Amino acid sequence: MGQTLDLARLLARCRVEDGAHFDLAAHPTRIGRIDGIGKKEGEEMLRKGVQRLAELQTLLYANGTWSLLLVFQALDAGGKDGVIKHVMSGVNPQGVTVTSFKQPGPVELEHDYLWRVHMAAPTCGRIGIFNRSHYEEVLVTRVHPEILVGQKIPPALRTDAIWEDRYRDIRHFEQYLANQGTVVLKFFLNLSKEEQRRRFLKRIDEDRKHWKFSPSDARERTHWDAYQTAYREAIRHTAQPRAPWIVVPADRKWMTRLLVMETIIHALESLKLTIPEPAPELVTDMETVRRELEAEAPKT
Repeated sequence: MGQTLDLARLLARCRVEDGAHFDLAAHPTRIGRIDGIGKKEGEEMLRKGVQRLAELQTLLYANGTWSLLLVFQALDAGGKDGVIKHVMSGVNPQGVTVTSFKQPGPVELEHDYLWRVHMAAPTCGRIGIFNRSHYEEVLVTRVHPEILVGQKIPPALRTDAIWEDRYRDIRHFEQYLANQGTVVLKFFLNLSKEEQRRRFLKRIDEDRKHWKFSPSDARERTHWDAYQTAYREAIRHTAQPRAPWIVVPADRKWMTRLLVMETIIHALESLKLTIPEPAPELVTDMETVRRELEAEAPKT
């Protein structure tokens, strides 16, 4: 996509609420320009957005009713960690929980695959962030179906139908969360194969990035087409109005972070939260305590 787009139109194009006709190939990994916004302007907007997000988080926490779940999925080197670090840099850590879903351990394998995910869902008034998520079970596991054996899935159920079953389970799970007051936003950071190659080389060439490099991540590139298919099918089957996918062009980090930030701010602003009015009995108590505190003032 080489044309110039304004920010609102770009955000609308990224948002997928109905996956029936979703085509991942139609979503670019790089945008030519955003009307009136270059890297300098985008980074300034990000700084202001961090402040605005902090204000909105305070309202979310103070109301204690709604919660927000942010799901981040991407291919290796897609920029999930950087997005979380920069976008959430101004929020109060007491109101945010970040969960990175690694390979399930022995205890987790004794339960269904959504068990640990539901345990990590955000409580009222809080923001929950999934750095990778339950979607790994229809992404990595679909590309490497031998994983199902380790998950103790009975052989009779290890058929192609399992993916349709899991898509349905995920849709129902996310709808259930939405029905309980959790705003669900799912971000796919859409990275090109060439940009991934460059980022892997950077991790090799720069000493301070060596800790990020994993040979197994780089070798997964041989399954690139299979992952593209898996992501396409996952988004196609699980995008819904109350749990949309945001397919973000990820080749430019500053743009990725800006689009994620603007999406979160819009979602929280749409709740129209305000500082709740105190209960009448609390007002009475505050007046009583005020008089007591004023009475303790030093005598001059």
